[in-house]
Amino acid sequence: MAEPATPADTRLQLLARTLAEARPRLHRYAARMTGSAVDGDDVVQETMVKALESPPEIDNFSELERWLIRVAHNAAIDFLRRRARQEGRHTDEELAMIIDPSARADAFDTALVSLRTFMRLPSLQRSTVIFKDVLGYSLDEVSAFTGSSVPAVKSALQRGRARLQELAHEPADSPAPELDARERELLVTYAARFNARDFDAVRDMLADEVRLNLVNRKQSDGKPAVSIYFGNYDRLGGWRLEPGLVDRRPALLAFDPDDPGGPPLYFIVLEWLGDRVGAIRDFRYARYALEGAEIVVLPRSPLSAPGSRA
Repeated sequence: MAEPATPADTRLQLLARTLAEARPRLHRYAARMTGSAVDGDDVVQETMVKALESPPEIDNFSELERWLIRVAHNAAIDFLRRRARQEGRHTDEELAMIIDPSARADAFDTALVSLRTFMRLPSLQRSTVIFKDVLGYSLDEVSAFTGSSVPAVKSALQRGRARLQELAHEPADSPAPELDARERELLVTYAARFNARDFDAVRDMLADEVRLNLVNRKQSDGKPAVSIYFGNYDRLGGWRLEPGLVDRRPALLAFDPDDPGGPPLYFIVLEWLGDRVGAIRDFRYARYALEGAEIVVLPRSPLSAPGSRA
């Protein structure tokens, strides 16, 4: 006879359910804070790890979701600090903006602002605008999330809204990067083999230490474990891959083969180790990550032209 669930077991079950349901909302916030759908997913995963390592004694879904938002906010701030130090650019100034506790937007949809545009706001303005205008939290809730006073939140919100409206009318600050010939060839070749369902040839492109993150589903390490992923894809339909860029990173964009002119459905980010695939991050089960991302579809080449079996 099974033992009755303890209060701790019940709370863990609630936490697992809340994490699953809140993940798109957490990503919406984290992607705009970091300026990248991919970096945003890193923050979400860090949030989940922290939540599972130190689960709170909360029995209410709404309160638990708010607690997770605070964890995600702190994780995003930590991520920005690390990135500022690693890149070594304006470190003191950027960190000051991150910890700084210090207009109305008629006919302006903040949720449609690109992820990279949000990065041009100081951190407090950025977080308050996202919390209030994208996620719909109250000023009191934003104050609790950021650890700032309500007057400071109101001020940051007004300045952030006004600045976003200014930025929306400015040209892009820099052109999208171009892939070098070698990297482009690798990406196009991978896409062509994938579309032809020649997964043995795709496996030949993998590094022995390749890592797979099938976001929202599983993670695998090493070529033998990752190879199973391609067998699963062989049984799936409804996709055609095209080489492109997502937030300026080499990626494969998945399209509906029955809707050639439609938008991408999801994306797969690849990282290379020399001329081999070192990491795969597949967002098939996290399609919300496309929202706000900077998407570039590379021109077709003979390797990816129609005729490859999909």
